[in-house]
Amino acid sequence: MKRREFIAGLGSAAAWPVVARAQQPAMPVIGHLNAGSANTSISLAAFLQGLKESGFVKGRNVNIENRWADGRYDRLPALAADLVNRKVAVIYAVGGSFVTAAAREATSTIPIVFQGGGLDPVRTGLVASLSRPGGNITGVMNLGGLALGPKQIEFLRELLPTASSVGVLVNRSTFGEANSISTREAARALRWEFHVEYASTEADLETAFANLAQRRIGALVVIGDPFFSDHRAQIVALAARYAIPTSHFSRAFVVEGGLMSYGADLRETNRLGSTYVGRILKGEKPSDLPVQQATRVEFAINMKTAKSLGLTFPLDLLARADEVIE
Repeated sequence: MKRREFIAGLGSAAAWPVVARAQQPAMPVIGHLNAGSANTSISLAAFLQGLKESGFVKGRNVNIENRWADGRYDRLPALAADLVNRKVAVIYAVGGSFVTAAAREATSTIPIVFQGGGLDPVRTGLVASLSRPGGNITGVMNLGGLALGPKQIEFLRELLPTASSVGVLVNRSTFGEANSISTREAARALRWEFHVEYASTEADLETAFANLAQRRIGALVVIGDPFFSDHRAQIVALAARYAIPTSHFSRAFVVEGGLMSYGADLRETNRLGSTYVGRILKGEKPSDLPVQQATRVEFAINMKTAKSLGLTFPLDLLARADEVIE
């Protein structure tokens, strides 16, 4: 072989790895659209674990683009549009029907998997039916305030048999108003007076708790909302400051120091959601994946907080708790 041909051959061989890399298919990207914030998210870790169980590991065979609204729900349309421009393979919408609606407005072709409570996706027009969603949307419903509120009232009644009033904390800018209806009806059935306070900013929360304390409210139910999840430390601190026995919608509040919670098991919800994302990445269509209903709930109690409020949980109520934090 002539020297010139040998050198040319070496050059071609050196180029082979570059050509091979260029021919490899692009790694799929999941667009994660979340109404909350990264610093206080209680869903992303469970979602990543579920993805791993489905065979997808971030950075190895899938990438994730996170878009956080940080409780500013007016930002969701622009965040969803940004993910569409990024040409993600699927959008995972977390936080409720209003998050899914923002994603739907941004695309009618990219698959959308929703996760969260809120209103019925059929009634809100997100899917044609639970069994045959149609279109590009499917997902996982968990039990929201409509289903859980009456149980929270029941538990508060057992803990506080002499109470005569209850407050309800709602974010009016989302589905909280609708989800609080059953809570109010349960309080009315017990002939409890109830008072609704609205909050969508940190300042609103301060005002709401001050108003509740001034009215000498006997207990408080916090209606599920991503903004409240993001500000659970503030809510727990305010409940302690004003000594208001409070029932929350997530065990994360109880871990933070809240008195008690009764709400959906977000680990189950995100596991089911990540399974659907994995199946779509493997080629299945959202229109063929029935909307799932996550039914597992968690009842958590913080005994230290109860003691600070001078409360003693009945043994029967303690026995029903899934988690008791001493």
